[in-house]
Amino acid sequence: MIAALAFYLFAAILIASAVMVVTARNPVHSVLFLILAFFNAAALFLIAGAEFLAMILVIVYVGAVAVLFLFVVMMLDIDFARLREGFQRYAPIGAIIGGILFLELVFVLGSWSFSDQASELRLSPTPGGGVTNAEAIGRVLYTDYVYLFQASGLVLLVAMIGAIVLTHRQREGTKRQDIAAQVHRTGSVVLEKVPSGTGIAALGIRRPPEPEAEPPKVTHEAGHGHEGHH
Repeated sequence: MIAALAFYLFAAILIASAVMVVTARNPVHSVLFLILAFFNAAALFLIAGAEFLAMILVIVYVGAVAVLFLFVVMMLDIDFARLREGFQRYAPIGAIIGGILFLELVFVLGSWSFSDQASELRLSPTPGGGVTNAEAIGRVLYTDYVYLFQASGLVLLVAMIGAIVLTHRQREGTKRQDIAAQVHRTGSVVLEKVPSGTGIAALGIRRPPEPEAEPPKVTHEAGHGHEGHH
């Protein structure tokens, strides 16, 4: 009974926060509602017995993606009036793309069906034999789908390198480190072996003496010694 009430509570908050993500006028509020939706989705995973997915959802999406969205939205100076200028012009194209996506969702949901073992899997969400969810996912991910896992990592690596290359700019007047020139230079650098505990004084390098502090200047008050002349 308590699990059912918790499920309906988190599900209702999740649906409401998802709607507010789309309908909120302020983008900062949209990101905050998105974080709330992630937390409630993680709670639903916990109720279903998938604690590994719940922790991944909180750590990856809330701790990295949503916070990144929030910082980007807050740091960018977005002119919303300018964004709404071409809305009517591109509305037909957007409607066509939305219709195509809706038809794809209808085809996917129409071809989807329950498995014959769905009732058994629902009654035992955790794998048997004393295996945790994280270990079971690791076994499947690194055995049956190891090539797909490596391919996804390669795609992310290429995307990261592409983002660095696209944002890298050469600016005039800036000093850059040339490691090859530093390594191949000769004559300007001499390596000396300094005994332990002697310091740089063994090489004849001494610190310059500290300048002596100047004595304070004595200032005479105006009119001093002339009292008898008034």
